[in-house]
Amino acid sequence: MRKILLASFIFLAFASCRKVAKVAQPDQWADYRKGYSWLSKRQDSAFFFFNRAASNAAAKDVVALAYYNMALIQVSAGDNYGAQESLTLSLKSLDEQQPNGRNYMATDYNELGLTCENLNENRDALNYYRLALRYADDKNLRPYILNDLGNACSKLGFYNQALTNYQAAISMGGYAGAIYAKTLTNLAVSRWRRDHHYNAAPELVKSLLIRLKEHDKWGENSSYAHLADFYKDRRPDSALFYAGKMYAVAGSLQSPDDELEALQKLIVLSPPTDVKTYFNRYQTLGDSLVKSRNAAKNQFALIRYNVEKSKAENLQLQKENAAKRYQLGGVLIVVVLGSILAVFWYRKRKQRLQLEAENTIKQNQLTVSQRVHDVVSNGLHRVMSEIENQDKLEKDTLLDQIEMLYEQSRDISYERPGIPNQDFRGKIARLLTSFAGPAIKIALAGNNSEVWEKVGAPAREQLGLILQELMVNMKKHSQATNVAVLFTLEGRNFHMDYVDNGIGFAANTTYGNGLTNTGNRIQHMGGTITFDTQPGKGTKIHIAVPLNN
Repeated sequence: MRKILLASFIFLAFASCRKVAKVAQPDQWADYRKGYSWLSKRQDSAFFFFNRAASNAAAKDVVALAYYNMALIQVSAGDNYGAQESLTLSLKSLDEQQPNGRNYMATDYNELGLTCENLNENRDALNYYRLALRYADDKNLRPYILNDLGNACSKLGFYNQALTNYQAAISMGGYAGAIYAKTLTNLAVSRWRRDHHYNAAPELVKSLLIRLKEHDKWGENSSYAHLADFYKDRRPDSALFYAGKMYAVAGSLQSPDDELEALQKLIVLSPPTDVKTYFNRYQTLGDSLVKSRNAAKNQFALIRYNVEKSKAENLQLQKENAAKRYQLGGVLIVVVLGSILAVFWYRKRKQRLQLEAENTIKQNQLTVSQRVHDVVSNGLHRVMSEIENQDKLEKDTLLDQIEMLYEQSRDISYERPGIPNQDFRGKIARLLTSFAGPAIKIALAGNNSEVWEKVGAPAREQLGLILQELMVNMKKHSQATNVAVLFTLEGRNFHMDYVDNGIGFAANTTYGNGLTNTGNRIQHMGGTITFDTQPGKGTKIHIAVPLNN
């Protein structure tokens, strides 16, 4: 019964799990995707959705990537300190033991290095780039990080270290594509800065040609800036040409920082007639850029403030609602508590009645199952054994036994009370005699009226059925030729000992319904049953039952 209940519980548990699995889970990436869709259109809208994703998402990778993209937006708006805060929050959300965790950490550290460079904190930038290299398991990331590390070294005047990093980046990234052109430019510029007699023009032009082929506008802008710087003292007309190209590309990219840098070069290199025009544009653009960036910083701060304010207002609203609920007090509390108690009592009573009904049904099923086994199976086997072992069995006696089995099987669900004055000693003797024959000798001791009078009628009935089960099992399976049964009284306990010289039970024997029912009967009477058996060495069974049963 306990196995059935356990199986039912497990089935229901798995069924519940399946039901839960069908419930739609919130999309962790919804706000992140919205932010990404706005990234090239309106950065304030992108920042809003990234910030919402970082505040509400439970998945750590969503939070980390949202903060990373917020940092990129802040860097583009000149808010490097705000970007550093966002990158720090991104790192806190990452676990290097998780898939992609280390590579995400590498990109965060690399971006922190770039923000430090923007703030002229190049030594701090070096430390962050080295951390980025430590976590960059993706080989495609390492050339970019090595290039940025070289830039930081070059700005600090560590040209030899810078050249080493650039060469490592080229070896890793190959001799083609945008990363090669970028690193080659930086390599040439560092060599020129280390030695002003070095001719960096061939490498700078080679890099420019690659970028033109790749349609890398940002790369073109960088090449024009470096060529203008290189030719400034050597060939001012060439420097002016490249500064003009830079100014045009920066305008097409809508990059005010690069446009301002190009204007600075044009103001220095242009004829006096053009200087005023460039200076006025520089002044107007610079003022506009300062205002727009201040506005962007304030807007980012406002977005974050509104998110925090919304959380605080929600908490305050929850407190106010709780206070209002407490104020209801009095009668409402009594009514609610009374309703809860009434519902609780009703449910408990319903559960108790249902449990009692289920237990009654299960007990009836068990009782009927036991009686079917005792009356039909064991009863018929006993008659068959008696026919087999007794040569002169009277026809009337056989008919009486069959008629008794018929009557018992017809009323099998009806529990008949035992007969108080029945000759139980004779009943036990007839039971054992029915299994005795030429091949099976049965010895019986202790079967006297004094013993059975001490045992209650219900217990006598159960003990008779138990003994019948043991004898049927012996006849079917044991191959025994000698059987001994002993009844004794010791103190307040009745003892029954069964011994045979059969084949015994195998180590992996699975008990059938008969022996299982026997164990249940003895347990119900508060008794114990002990098996002492070895394959080929017979079977000993000891049963002890309290007399108060």
